[in-house]
Amino acid sequence: MIADFLKKLVKVFWLLPGLLLWASFPPVAEKTDCVFALAPLLWLARNRDAKTSFKKWFVNGFVFWFATLSWMPAIVKNGGPWPLVVLGWGALAAYCALYFGAFGWLSSKVWAWVKDEGTAWRKPPRFPYGRRLFAILVAEPLLWCGLELLRSRLFGGFSWNHLGLPLVNANLGSPAALGGVYLVSAVVILVNGTIAGIAERMMRRTTRWASLETLIPFLLVLGLYALGEGAVFCSAPFADGSNELHVAMVQRNFPCVFKPAEREDPIAVYSNLLANVAYTRPDLVVLAESALSEFGAADSPRSLAFARWVSKLTGAREVIAGGGRFADGKEYNSAILFSGLGGPSGRLGDAPLPISPSPLPVTRIYDKVHLVPFGEFIPGDKWITALQKLAPVGSCTPGKLKLLDRYGVAICFEDTDSAQMRALARMDAQCLVFITNDSWFSDSIEAEQHAWQSVARAVETGLSVVRVGNSGVTGTISPRGVANWLVGADGRPLVDVRGTMCESVLLKNEVPYSPEQRLPPFLTPYTLVGDIPLSVSFALLILSMVLVKYRDTYEKRRYLSM
Repeated sequence: MIADFLKKLVKVFWLLPGLLLWASFPPVAEKTDCVFALAPLLWLARNRDAKTSFKKWFVNGFVFWFATLSWMPAIVKNGGPWPLVVLGWGALAAYCALYFGAFGWLSSKVWAWVKDEGTAWRKPPRFPYGRRLFAILVAEPLLWCGLELLRSRLFGGFSWNHLGLPLVNANLGSPAALGGVYLVSAVVILVNGTIAGIAERMMRRTTRWASLETLIPFLLVLGLYALGEGAVFCSAPFADGSNELHVAMVQRNFPCVFKPAEREDPIAVYSNLLANVAYTRPDLVVLAESALSEFGAADSPRSLAFARWVSKLTGAREVIAGGGRFADGKEYNSAILFSGLGGPSGRLGDAPLPISPSPLPVTRIYDKVHLVPFGEFIPGDKWITALQKLAPVGSCTPGKLKLLDRYGVAICFEDTDSAQMRALARMDAQCLVFITNDSWFSDSIEAEQHAWQSVARAVETGLSVVRVGNSGVTGTISPRGVANWLVGADGRPLVDVRGTMCESVLLKNEVPYSPEQRLPPFLTPYTLVGDIPLSVSFALLILSMVLVKYRDTYEKRRYLSM
């Protein structure tokens, strides 16, 4: 009986890595758990066959993703059909867990190559310990990061909760300026692998060179952080007296499209919210995605009048807000920058608004590029038009990537797309502005998890970030990854309630400074080269593994045929 109990206890123990990894992210947010959570699974991949390794990694991946995506059922109360929501929840968790399983399988194959002692048709390796170091320092981190990149790009990409994200949100993400959040994930795997190596040495006798497995990773991590800190220091904007932008952020918290129209007068609500920031006289007011939907199309006269009213009430020269619009028979999810605001007062309904008979001096429109599948469009609905009726908010059309004047704007989950944010940085964006509407998943942890993704974009691009969520999370992020959120009395980000926040952010310096003052501003290495080094290295590693397998098969057949 005791033996059976111990066997069951061991099975439960092998679920612990997935649970510890889940605890690294919100709602638990024990950010440093990730640096040791996967060590048992890495040890298993080194000492078990590929099939067993795949199963254990897949199960833990499913536990992690199923628990992490626990916010998905929140959409049921907003009108989502619960059978489809639950099915989608499980299917997405299983799909993401496949990348865990693939890593376990590939890692086990690498370690089988490391431990190869030769056969009758193949000589033993000349430097066996060199193979071991290669697996620890290169193969394991590269396999993990390559699979993360694949998940972020394949089938439209699901770039969510990367392994290195907890460290980025713990202000330990400076290597992201060199290689994105993927490089921080590599650091996490490297530390976990070092812990697994120490456990191996405690269990069995090892060679005299075994200490290199601890020393080299330590020096490598130290070097990455030193280089990362240097890249952040050189690329981040610095105060020169002219590049400080005072921003007012408004968290309106209106219900999502599945709920009936709210009875409250939006002008009355905004009057109370903006009264809290009017005395600060902000340069820019930022409202959330879909904020203009309460006044019609985003580019309608009512929306323009509303923007003028916001400007008059707060003194802001610019307003950024999101909403839907129609143009040339197509529907867009858009963000609009209203600038050069002001004019004689007028009325909109029963509320006084500054309406001018002439159009606003300047309005710039950005149409969302990276649309949400099954939310903003149904795959194939442009060819089979009947499918467009299934899209919850209509069948949107992607726009073209561009700046709104000096601002790089992202709508909804575009802030998870590191490639798109790098492109905005290369267009000379002086600041990133993220607007979203997470009220679809109200009363869940989704909004806080979503905000975590934004922190990585700030470090990767070396730009300040202004983030406004309709229901949260709202705040600013410095280029060093220091987030300043609108928080409640408990210190947690304010979600599913109204609020306003005023903060100053630094814009990217446009004028190079003399060496006596500081190095002139430049783009981060990750902004310049992106994921090319990781993609090429991962492809070469996979190709090498295929060639080694082919060579072994060929030599075996040749030997047996003699």
